[in-house]
Amino acid sequence: MIAFDIEWRHGDESLLRAINAKLPDDIALQDLTCQPGFHPRFDAKSRLYSYTVILTDQRQPLLRNYSWRIYGKLDIEPMNWGAGLLVGSHDFATFGNPTQGEVTIRRVIRSGWESFPESYGTRLVFSIHGNAFLHHMVRRIVGMLVDLGRGLTSKDEFERAFRAADLAQSGTIAPPQGLILEAVFYEG
Repeated sequence: MIAFDIEWRHGDESLLRAINAKLPDDIALQDLTCQPGFHPRFDAKSRLYSYTVILTDQRQPLLRNYSWRIYGKLDIEPMNWGAGLLVGSHDFATFGNPTQGEVTIRRVIRSGWESFPESYGTRLVFSIHGNAFLHHMVRRIVGMLVDLGRGLTSKDEFERAFRAADLAQSGTIAPPQGLILEAVFYEG
């Protein structure tokens, strides 16, 4: 979803065609709606992100831009335990800086991992749904949860770092290529 102000004397279909004519081939608007005063970021009620990790011993060139490749095994049980700890309203300062202002309290509605067997190994997908997110919050959460799954961090250490609400307590930050903004939800 995007928003812009424009003075246009022709119809919506004409505007849609004009915009799409100027966009690159891999981007196309599908619909236009006139909503004066609407802001896609500030009017959002919640957002859903996913992050993909692949467990495989061999490189997967077609997946390298869309996932974090990890060698070896991960124990998903402690990772889901840590993900569950995040649900609710908390101070998430350990996981990032505010995108605006100074408030680091956010509400996570749902957080968890799913595992999918694949021909190359295993695909793990982390999903997190919340009202708002801090800068790099999801990537820091994923990195610290992966450390839990690798056994590099204990449950007590993870919880202590999370509850500290201190960015200096943050651990591994996952690389950007596995992160996807899946959906943005608005009123109604």
